[in-house]
Order: sequence, then structure tokens, then C-alpha cells
Amino acid sequence: MGTGKGDEADGAAARAAEGKSEREKLVGRAGIVGAGTLASRVLGFGRDMAIAALFTRGQTDAFAVALTIPNTLRQLLAEGAVSSAVVPVLSERLAKGGDEAGRAFFARARGVSLLALVFVSVLGVFLAGPLTELFAPGSHATPGQFERTSNLTQLMFPYIFFMGTAALGMAALNAKRKFAVAAFAPALFNVALIGAAFALRDPLSARGIDPSIALAIGVLLGGVLQVVAQLPALRGIGYASRPVFDLHDPHVREMFRRILPMTFGLGIYYIDLTLSRRFLSELGEGAQSYFFWASRLCDFPQGIFVMALSTAALPSLATFAAKGDKEELANTWAHGMRLSLFVAVPCSAALVALAEPVVVLLFQRGHFDALAAQQTARALAWQGGAIFTVSAVRQLVPAFHSLGDTRTPVIVSALDLIAFIVLALWLRGPYGHVGVSMAVAGSSAVQMVLLFIGLKMRLGTIRGREIGSSTARVAFASLVAAVAGWGAARVLSGMGTGPVERALPGLAGVLVFGALYFAVVWGLGSRELAELSGPVRRRLARRARRD
Repeated sequence: MGTGKGDEADGAAARAAEGKSEREKLVGRAGIVGAGTLASRVLGFGRDMAIAALFTRGQTDAFAVALTIPNTLRQLLAEGAVSSAVVPVLSERLAKGGDEAGRAFFARARGVSLLALVFVSVLGVFLAGPLTELFAPGSHATPGQFERTSNLTQLMFPYIFFMGTAALGMAALNAKRKFAVAAFAPALFNVALIGAAFALRDPLSARGIDPSIALAIGVLLGGVLQVVAQLPALRGIGYASRPVFDLHDPHVREMFRRILPMTFGLGIYYIDLTLSRRFLSELGEGAQSYFFWASRLCDFPQGIFVMALSTAALPSLATFAAKGDKEELANTWAHGMRLSLFVAVPCSAALVALAEPVVVLLFQRGHFDALAAQQTARALAWQGGAIFTVSAVRQLVPAFHSLGDTRTPVIVSALDLIAFIVLALWLRGPYGHVGVSMAVAGSSAVQMVLLFIGLKMRLGTIRGREIGSSTARVAFASLVAAVAGWGAARVLSGMGTGPVERALPGLAGVLVFGALYFAVVWGLGSRELAELSGPVRRRLARRARRD
């Protein structure tokens, strides 16, 4: 009896040590992903600034709609199928069968996926017209706008093949804890778009060709570059072998079993997206662009750390789920949620308080005038305020996927859709395009609450007290910093109309906000600040010892 209890205690201690090790590595892995995403987002800002200044609102409206359609499929493949099916099953094969089993499964998963991607890409090219009619019927109101949007959609749709292929490669690299290449490769997409915008716009225009075609060429080139960038790393881990088409493999079937509920989620997501784009297409020229740029600004903080954290955490969560260790799964998930909200809550506060100064700082030049800045800022204040709810959702969904539960997120998505439709129909009349952003914010809050409830039912605990006390400190610090940042921007506003004078309020507001936020959380003894700064401090200490 004593030996049995001792073995059980040793096993529990080993599991706890493994969980602690995974949580300690989580920040470092997220840092690698975040660094790659930071490079991509910074280049993305350069891309968006160039597009906003070089192209007219009609051209950017068409680009926003045309990119939305294949980009949505990219998000579903990279953040949906990969997170819900490929990474968990591959992690399970690696945990139970080792590298050989993992490679065999990946070759079969790749064979089936590539066939599906070819089919979807070809179908999208042929259905570009009906898809444009579905997403942007209001584009008929401006002569030539529907044709421009349809042409861009047709040219850009093959992007989904390249991005789907890259997403699958990312799954293999992440499951093997190789995060760097998959994190930095997306930056090439922005490099390609910036290059195409500057190099091709004028030559195409001189030949009488719509200059927005340059953006479609850049999108396709960016997709190709991301696939090519991954190949050396995939060869290095032995995952670049020839694809195998085998639907009888039980693990491929398990992957499809996990993906099946996502087909319903795909339908729900497309209804949501279609309605939002349809609503915006009926709200006048510029509405698509204002919504798009506000979304892009919100993607920056989410991508740098929040998405990086969920990407880095998924393999660990899937490994604990495969071993049936729900306690360590809950501990690791709660740790990730605390870190996520430590970043997301202040971002929400900053974008609400500093929406217009930030938009002016980043975008107001060329074709992007003061009206565009004001309207984009109105959308940004609502979408930015919802960053913390969207970030929480992005941490909650992988926890369900790691447990093999793809149904609950889909059911919650359906309820989220209902909330969005009700809010959008209610708000678009009095508030125009801003009403659509308000509906997005409200429905994401509904989704967050329902997923929290569902995960607590699955795990028994979500460490609510731990997450709540951490978030309360972060919210207080964010409020103090937001008031100070807003005040600094307000004092410097109206100093002049030159580019430097226009930029000063946003720059000062952001700097004051950041400095005061970190000062307050440090004064409150934030664990998250110590955990996030720990890898940097350790690296500096090692360098000092070597010197």
C-alpha cells in the first residue's frame, strides 16, 4: 500500500513539475511568436499606410472586400482547422507514437488538405462574381465599383491555396515547438504588398489598367513567399515528404471528426461576415475602408502577444489533454489567460482614449484625409474597446479544441451571430458604419461570457479568483494611464496642421499611457509583469556573466 501511495505521489509531483516547466516555457515561446508577429504587424502598418495614401477610397473599399473573402478562409484554416484538429491530433501522435507516427499522420493530413485547397481555390475563381454580389451588393451604386471588386476577388482567390499550405506547415512546426519560422514568415506577405503597391501602381495606371490590380499581385506573391520560407524548416524536422492521400487512416478520420463541427461554424462565420460586409456596402463610400483599418489597428496588439500566446499554448494544452491531466491543463490555461489580459485590457483602454490621435499619427496623409481619420477613429473606439473580450475568446477556444470539443465553440458562435444581427440591425440606422463596429463589440462580449461558462463546466474550475484579482489590478492601472494619456493628447491637439504637429498628440498620448501603465502595475506588484520580463532579465544576466 505504501509503495502504491508513494508511486502515486511521485506521479503527481512529476505531472506538476511538467506543468510548471511548460508554463515557464510558455512566455519564451510566445515571445518568439510575438517577435515574428511584431515584425509582420509593423510591416503591416507600413502596408496599410502606403495603401491608404496611394489608393482612392473606391480602390481601398474594393480591396477590403476582395481580401476579406479568401482571408476569412485563411483565418479558419490557420486558426480554426489547425487549432481544432491538426495540432491536437499531431500532438497526440507525437506523445503516444513518437516522431515516426507524427510524420506518417502529417503526410496523410497534408495530402487530403492540399486536394481540398485546390478545389476551393478553383471554385472561388469561378464564383468571384456571385461572391462579390453576396458580400457587397451596395457596390453597384458606384459605376465600375462592382466590376473592380469582382476582378480583384477573382485574381486574389488562389491566395487561399498558398495560405492553407502555409497554415499546415505552421501546424507541424508548432507541434514540434518550432515557432520561429512560422512566426516570421507572414511578414513576407506585407513586404510583397508594399513592394507591389509602390512598384506596380504607376506602370499599370500608365497602361490604362486599374492600379488596384497591383494589390492583387502583391497578395499572391506574399502567399507564395510564405510557403517557400517554411520549406527549409520543414525539411529540417523531416516533415517535407511527399503528401499521401489516405482517407482510411484512423487518425485522418479523427482529424475530420474534429473538423466536422467546424463546417457548421464556417457557415455561421460566413453569415456573420457576409452580413457585416453587406451592411457596410450599403452605408456609402469609405465605410468598408474605415471598418477595415480599424480592424487592422486592433489586430496589432492581438497579434503581437495575444495570438502568439494562444499559438504557443495550444501544443501544451493538447499534450495535457492527451494525458488526461485536466488539473495541469487548467493551470496552464489560466496562466495564459492572465498574461493575455495583462496585455489586452490596457490596449482596449488606450484605443478608446486615444483613437483619433492614433489614427491621425499613423494614417493621415495623401488620400487619407481628416474625414477618413475621424470616421476610422469612431469605428476604432468600439472595436478597440472589445480587444480584451476578443483576446479572452482567443484563449478560451484553444482550450476546448485541446479537449477535443469543437461543438461548444460552434454553438456559442451561433449565439454570437444572433447577438450580432440584432445589434447591427438596431444600431446601423442611427450610427451608420460605427453601428456595425458597435455590434461586433457587443456580440464578442456575449461570446466571451458563454465560453467562460462552458469551459468551467468542462474543467470544473477556471481559476476564476486568480484571473479576477489579476484583471482588477490591470484594469485599475489601465484606467489611470488612459486618463493621463488622453490629457496629454488633448493638451497638444490643435497646435497646427503640419505633419509633425498632427502627429504629436498621438505620439505623446501613447508614450504617457505606456509609461504610466507599467509604473502602476509595477507599484501594485503585478506577477504578470515579472513573468513577462523574466526571460529578458535572465538573458541579460547570462550576458553579463559571460562578459
